[in-house]
Amino acid sequence: GGREEIVYVPCIYRRGGGKKPDFLATVDVNGGGPHYCQVIHRLAMPNGGGELHHSGWNTCSSWGGGATKKRNRLILPSWGGARIYVVDVGTDLRGGGLFKVVRGGDVFWKCNLGYPHTGGGLGSGEIMISTLGEGGGSGKGGFILLDGETFGGGGNWEKGDKVPPMGYDFWYQPRHNVLISTEGGGPKCLGYGFDPNDRGGGRYGRRLNVWDWRGGAYVQAIDVGEDAAGGGIRFLHNPDAAEGLGGGTISSAIHRFYKTGGGAPPGLKVIQVPSKKVEGGGLPEMPGFITDGGGSLDDRFLYFSNWLGGGIRQYDISNTRQPRGGGQVFVGGRGGEGGPVTVCGDEELQSQPDPFFVKGKRVPGGPQMIQGGGDGKRLYVTTSLYRGGDRQFYPDLPRDGGGVLQLDVDTEQGGLGGGRSFLVDFGKEPDGGGGAHEIRYPGGDCTWGGGV
Repeated sequence: GGREEIVYVPCIYRRGGGKKPDFLATVDVNGGGPHYCQVIHRLAMPNGGGELHHSGWNTCSSWGGGATKKRNRLILPSWGGARIYVVDVGTDLRGGGLFKVVRGGDVFWKCNLGYPHTGGGLGSGEIMISTLGEGGGSGKGGFILLDGETFGGGGNWEKGDKVPPMGYDFWYQPRHNVLISTEGGGPKCLGYGFDPNDRGGGRYGRRLNVWDWRGGAYVQAIDVGEDAAGGGIRFLHNPDAAEGLGGGTISSAIHRFYKTGGGAPPGLKVIQVPSKKVEGGGLPEMPGFITDGGGSLDDRFLYFSNWLGGGIRQYDISNTRQPRGGGQVFVGGRGGEGGPVTVCGDEELQSQPDPFFVKGKRVPGGPQMIQGGGDGKRLYVTTSLYRGGDRQFYPDLPRDGGGVLQLDVDTEQGGLGGGRSFLVDFGKEPDGGGGAHEIRYPGGDCTWGGGV
């Protein structure tokens, strides 16, 4: 694709007890324009107290390219308030207006689900959204279906009483009749940040869950280890591929899943990011904390972010059984020199990274969600995870605001660099610091990510 000119970024406010509504920001990323790196439009949500997190399009590539379908509606679940906002970005790409609000109560009564997370259009024309659990805060791995035209509630996608104990992200492969979903953690557990006492108690996910795509039946679970806390999961971009990769947040591991002759896709750990021995971090060891990852469109490279460790890593996945480490760039994190955490032992680094400054500002937070540029030569990075996590690990974020960064990608030889001249600073928002979480392009994305 060509170079992107604007991006959409869901932003959350943390001040005022959640009374200030979140908003969808439109950002100018055209290097030749007068408003470069600036927010050029803000669409405030009509309700406070929720939290925008992920987003998705009303139409995906599986609809087959018919002329009647357009990616003109952006789906914004609010996992705190359980509402689902539908934004019209087809009438005015640079502006956008609210098209519809699906009430959280309607979702709960029709589906017995709450905490909507990841959504997107299906080939059938419907909208499918994964959830973290039930409306009361208990874990439950179900899916909401909405009508693709009216966005009215259509009930549950899953069939039968057998469902995973919790949910998070998902991806599907129609040619192999399979959907894979991950388990993050119970909503009651995640809402207040990370409590070490919750480990070992079944409050964080440990499975990749396999579903029958056409029938909606839960088929099997792939155990990837206790307290893995699964995040994003993606099949390879090759439409015939019967394999993919998924990351564990707390485990800081990447697992490969694949189809065997018997049809059951096992999970195999292919990358492990080592923890650091630390003082002052609330834990004796600090995990890298993988919060997002995705592959280049040619299925050659994998990129993922370590929100606590501070690094964005590139791996060559030409052989998915044995990924080879490539470039790494540090953009923040908790273990850098002069930070709140003292690193006492590190298997990889002899010294800790310097603080990350862009345009004179020390960027708070760590690398969170990522999105590749249209031609693959840029990598956009956000710094905010969610309210509870930001407050706990990066208390400066509510005051200083999150941001969007940009790295350079070597698409020929591999490697990452740059990042010192591009910053969308959400600390300069009119109502105080906002947190930037995810990135979308008008008309569709490069489908790199699928993170926390």
